[in-house]
Amino acid sequence: MRRVSSIAVAGIGIAALAFTTTACGGSSSSDSKKKDKGVAIAYDVGGRGDQSFNDAAYAGFVKAKKELGVAGDDIEPSEGESDADKVQRLSDLARAGHNPVIAVGFVYAPAVEKVAKDFPNVTFGLVDDDTVHAKNVVNMVFNEEQASYLAGVAAALTTKTKTVGFVGGVENPLIKKFEAGYVQGVQETDKSVKVKVQYLTQPPDYSGFKKPDAGKDTANGELDGGADVIYQAAGDSGSGVIEAAATRGKWAIGVDSDQYTQKGLAKYKDKILASATKGVADAVFNLVKSVKDGKPESGTVRYGLKTGGVGLADSNPAYQKMTKVVEAVEAAKKKIISGEIKVKTTP
Repeated sequence: MRRVSSIAVAGIGIAALAFTTTACGGSSSSDSKKKDKGVAIAYDVGGRGDQSFNDAAYAGFVKAKKELGVAGDDIEPSEGESDADKVQRLSDLARAGHNPVIAVGFVYAPAVEKVAKDFPNVTFGLVDDDTVHAKNVVNMVFNEEQASYLAGVAAALTTKTKTVGFVGGVENPLIKKFEAGYVQGVQETDKSVKVKVQYLTQPPDYSGFKKPDAGKDTANGELDGGADVIYQAAGDSGSGVIEAAATRGKWAIGVDSDQYTQKGLAKYKDKILASATKGVADAVFNLVKSVKDGKPESGTVRYGLKTGGVGLADSNPAYQKMTKVVEAVEAAKKKIISGEIKVKTTP
């Protein structure tokens, strides 16, 4: 179901007003005098409620509103939307007086590049992409491959069948980073362990991030092939992967958020071994705080193991009792941070 904030309801009126006040679609003197409406979040494919990537951004949004006292709105993507739709959404949010405007996901890159030029006094955050370079754009990127390596170490030491799986939502460079780190972590821990790799869709079809049933079917296929631990980087589709593994008494490894703690996955949490997390919530919060403090971030801000920006969440008590696994993951973490282990970003 599409969830739309109050800002969307007023979108048409806002766009019309903006057209009358500025011929080029950018900010005008009247725009600059509008009441500050705080942060705006524009979600990625799958939207809020995916128990993963978008929900991590939402957590940062909620934290900023609570701890910084800022106002804010969040808005969902529409089904099958175009880049023009994204441009319109970000433009409407900027015209309405939101600052910063945070686009969640690399699919927003073309839209951010265009809109940032039209609104030079607004800071735009772009999560998971560093191809847009402008003074008022903050590229919030992560070393997903590092967290995925740790997931691979855990999987290799947990599997009893010597076969593990990986399910990616969309086969693009970003998700290939997850695959690369995971496979390397598995193989450098135990070369005898096989890794089954499958993707749900290919670009430009990004629906692989919102197909839980497809995730479930794909995971079941890997389980049928002998996998007993499956790591997924598939957005909302990942919930289907987790369901499949848990239902059959096998291990799943979560992604982006600590999925063991997600209410929507509570039924399956006992079989969520760990989660390869990335600090999207912290990135969102830090950007909002920088704008509120009058010193907005700019350029590329990278989050990795060394800064605590990615990691392997160990909330599951069952995982905490696996002394050998915990020690191996911690050892690998230290080696990655020191540079002794260099994690690949491509398979």
